[in-house]
Amino acid sequence: MTPPTDPAPPLPPAGGPPAAGAPGTAPRVAGKPDGGPGGTPGDGHRIEAFLEMLAAERGAARNTRAAYASDLADFAAFAGRRGEGPARAGAATLSAYLQSLTALGMAERTVARRLSTLRQFHRFLVAEGLRADDPTALLEGPRPRPALPRTLSEAEITALLAGAARLPGRRGPLAVAAVELLYCSGLRASELITLRTDALRSDTPLVAVRGKGGRERLVPISSKAREAVAAALRARAGASPAAGRDDGPDGGPNGGPGGGRTARWLFPTARGQAGHLTRQGLFVLLKAAALEAGLDPDRVSPHVLRHAFASHLLERGADLRTLQILLGHADIATTQIYTHVLEERLRRLVEEHHPLALEAAGPRPAAPARD
Repeated sequence: MTPPTDPAPPLPPAGGPPAAGAPGTAPRVAGKPDGGPGGTPGDGHRIEAFLEMLAAERGAARNTRAAYASDLADFAAFAGRRGEGPARAGAATLSAYLQSLTALGMAERTVARRLSTLRQFHRFLVAEGLRADDPTALLEGPRPRPALPRTLSEAEITALLAGAARLPGRRGPLAVAAVELLYCSGLRASELITLRTDALRSDTPLVAVRGKGGRERLVPISSKAREAVAAALRARAGASPAAGRDDGPDGGPNGGPGGGRTARWLFPTARGQAGHLTRQGLFVLLKAAALEAGLDPDRVSPHVLRHAFASHLLERGADLRTLQILLGHADIATTQIYTHVLEERLRRLVEEHHPLALEAAGPRPAAPARD
């Protein structure tokens, strides 16, 4: 996006005189040059510059940038009602904003995320010389307790696969392929729906996926998942040749005689190969499979299956470092939300193998004699 030709001057410290400039009429987040009530056009440009920095320097995904933009738009509206712009608001306004979120009944994690957005935005302003002080430096937000990831048991995964297979038409094979891939590889929803049809090659057990921040990683795909994908492709081609094939100019594969080339996306839209399945469409598909399996649909989502993948691997002996690589976490601290699984496994190991634990439990029953 082209930067403004007349950049706004640096802001004074909070409480100082306002910079010259006509006030805007609405908070600017994407595409609007206004700074919001009480702000200046420069406020909007600063938010835009911050979002561009996230994309260019940190490789932030579109959904991540949209979340930051939404948080800043909400704060801009609040600051505007107090006669301040989002980039020049003082510590009192920031503190009042956080208190208002709590008063509205927002979860601690949501308030903490909003504060994180504001901190990063103001650090950017100071680093770029656009503001002389950081009013968020002394702010304290809530410290939410780390929530244990919601997951499903192995028996529930089996039931979900059976429920997916009972869906009518080609939705059944498609749902089975989605569940198998999500559960066997720990893919995120966005990584799954953007898989190309040729991503799963028969000559390699690994698939390259592009995750958060544009980082690529290799994930293993099980033979059962490959079989499920092959069945989904066969069902798609049989139900609607137009959805599974993209005929060349003379009707053959890639323009040759005797067939057609496959659609671009492994999970295309219901109308054909024009685009891939949306995140919302994937959620609807999984909810339908859950209902068919007799599971609470609110407990089933792509992220729950990702958690199940991680938890079940740890239960069966995987280590956190390996799990970090498979999940594509940039920081192992993110992977440590699964340590509750490790703690339970370690407890069992001690109880089953430590000499003192064995003494407290009493002698083990003798093994049955062999004939």
